[in-house]
Amino acid sequence: MSDNLRLHGFNNLTSSLSFNIYDICYAKTEEQRSAYIDYIDELYNAERLTQILKDVTNIIGAHVLNIARQDYEPHGASVTILIAEHELDEPVAQTTPGPGPLPETVVAHLDKSHVTVHSYPESHPDNGISTFRLDIDVSTCGHISPLKALNYLIHSFDSDIVTMDYRVRGFTRDVNGKKLFIDHEIASIQDYLAEDTKQAYQMMDVNVYQDNMFHTKMLLKDFELDNYLFGTSRRDITFEEARDIESRLRKEMLEIFYSRNLD
Repeated sequence: MSDNLRLHGFNNLTSSLSFNIYDICYAKTEEQRSAYIDYIDELYNAERLTQILKDVTNIIGAHVLNIARQDYEPHGASVTILIAEHELDEPVAQTTPGPGPLPETVVAHLDKSHVTVHSYPESHPDNGISTFRLDIDVSTCGHISPLKALNYLIHSFDSDIVTMDYRVRGFTRDVNGKKLFIDHEIASIQDYLAEDTKQAYQMMDVNVYQDNMFHTKMLLKDFELDNYLFGTSRRDITFEEARDIESRLRKEMLEIFYSRNLD
């Protein structure tokens, strides 16, 4: 929020960020598919996800009030953290466009606010494709913004597809009683991403400016088949098998990116 914006009372605007990542792999046998889901389930268990959300809380300038977490059977995990906003020692322009910190540079410091995460491992019944989805939601009010957590989140996961939704809800009033439906300038979520991320992904925006709704999709440009094979490698399969597997993987990724089934 700009320094010259004077409000009547508390800032009642709510900023909500939904961040979804997808990891795709090919696991040929039932045993390999089961092993992949077990691997993902262990890698992103409730303990690990809790630490990620704690880091997100620190990045946006809040502190933890309460944590609820759960590992599910047979797979999946959820974490919810209630957070409270506190004044920082030095003002930070949270809504100034630009990437936030990386995972290795996180340093610590919301009433009516929360961060949540849910994991969804699954596999295709007959063509060897397994897909892992992770949903993270950050909802804040007041001066802090969830947008500064994006850079950290993107660098915390090996993501093939990322979808992001940002919306400012409600309204607040200035000292003259005029309603304010947004308290900062924003043209695109992409303005808050680092250059290396922009170079690595194909991106598409769908924004509804009049309703303060912003949506960005990201699809990884680089495709190296060995990075998508679980339990085997490229040298262990024939050229025809490799071509068929790559076709299946690319189709899966495009269907998720465009949110529709492709022939």
